[in-house]
Amino acid sequence: MADGRLLELTGITKRFPGVVANDDVHFDLAKGEVHALLGENGAGKSTLMNILYGLYHPDEGEIRLDGKPVEIDSPSRAIDLGIGMVHQHFMLIPVMTVAENIVLATEPHKGPFIDIAGAETRVRELSEQFGLAVRPEARVESISVGQQQRAEILKALYRGAEILILDEPTAVLTPQEARELFDIIESLKAEGKSIVFITHKLNEVLEVADRITVLRRGKTIETVPREGATEEGLAKLMVGREVLLRVDKPPAQPGEPVLSVTDLEVDDERGLPAVRGVSLEVRAGEIVGLAGVDGNGQSELVDAIAGLRKVQAGRILVSGTDITGANCRDSLDAGVGHIPEDRHLRGLVLDFSLAENLALHDYRTPPESRFGWLYPRRMVANAKRVLQEFDVRGGGPETPAGSLSGGNQQKVVVAREVNRNPDVLLAGQPTRGLDVGAIEFVHRRLVTERDEGRAILLVSFELEEVLSLSDRILVMFEGRIVGEFSPDVTEEELGIAMTGGGREQEAAA
Repeated sequence: MADGRLLELTGITKRFPGVVANDDVHFDLAKGEVHALLGENGAGKSTLMNILYGLYHPDEGEIRLDGKPVEIDSPSRAIDLGIGMVHQHFMLIPVMTVAENIVLATEPHKGPFIDIAGAETRVRELSEQFGLAVRPEARVESISVGQQQRAEILKALYRGAEILILDEPTAVLTPQEARELFDIIESLKAEGKSIVFITHKLNEVLEVADRITVLRRGKTIETVPREGATEEGLAKLMVGREVLLRVDKPPAQPGEPVLSVTDLEVDDERGLPAVRGVSLEVRAGEIVGLAGVDGNGQSELVDAIAGLRKVQAGRILVSGTDITGANCRDSLDAGVGHIPEDRHLRGLVLDFSLAENLALHDYRTPPESRFGWLYPRRMVANAKRVLQEFDVRGGGPETPAGSLSGGNQQKVVVAREVNRNPDVLLAGQPTRGLDVGAIEFVHRRLVTERDEGRAILLVSFELEEVLSLSDRILVMFEGRIVGEFSPDVTEEELGIAMTGGGREQEAAA
């Protein structure tokens, strides 16, 4: 192993039609090291790791393992070489148990029969060894997202991985689950495992990485040690300019209430109460932040306003129009815009072009259509204008939405919802999974929409985002509003309310 390096990627270049995803990239990894791969969405991070895992073949460059050149032409070859990858979107079969998923295709046998008990025992041993608390016999569909991620890590370890690639591992985790993951990473390091940590979150890099390599537009910009690195410095390396890491906004000038919710009752998908007697108002020209631990009714509240979930009781008014019980189309027509929490599930049709996605709401009306006939050229012309205005990179109007990076996909969703000039904008996790540059863009746009008179209801599990964007903050706990705060509230005060300690608290807005 040359110079203590376990893995070396040298001069890696990968081209796709019209795009150079990796351009002469260099990256190396030492044994027992966490090396973070940092960059904006679309910088080439995932492409580079897909090459290492055998999903793509490089057009140029060399991969060395233990100082020897290796050819990795498939994931099975990568696994044979001790390389495992945990993808951002998990590769688990929901109806199977954790143990069954982990041993799939490598099942232990007793005679002609699969040894499920033996598989569960081995998975339990690995779980205890690396601090990955998960029940081997539990069905995947019944466990949390954080536990599903642990199952993916165990699957790689079961196959003998010495190098683990974690692709945006915290993108789908709550802050509590992310903290548990960092503890797991320390445990893996202590056992001599080497980890490539792909992310765009600066605070996480400074917490878990030993070294940091920054990619920008497919090129290696710099590799730096964690010691002495700062969020501001890393952000500049990522984006190529100074980045505003805080929201700069003038004081709100709120007008009359635009969204009024009164005594709302909503059930979750199991038929159990999720929203319990919620009343709130959002005025024109203000951002109201809805804080709370995931699973306390925020999602169901937003779904009900957007017409995606049935209302059991209560009333919803938008600009004086009663939309209680309205469907999604009626809600949109009444002036509600909705940036959904999950851009893949509800925000985009990934196989559709960007032009088609941008026209999803208004394809039935001029200029996109007339007398039932669609006008694709008009859709494309509109898309060109919108994509330029919202700085969507990685494709044009006819590019499939699924081929864009996560940050650019989110910009498309924001562009479609904002471009309709809604009276009320529901922003559910608007920056989840985004890099600092995209976050800065989305934050600025939300403030612009506020200043143009929109009533914005923001739902975010990132307390820093809630505190920096909101003009008023409401806290939900167990389906109820348990506190209202001004934006100068401390994180500690909000944390108390989020765990039910703020039932009696009311702070002046």
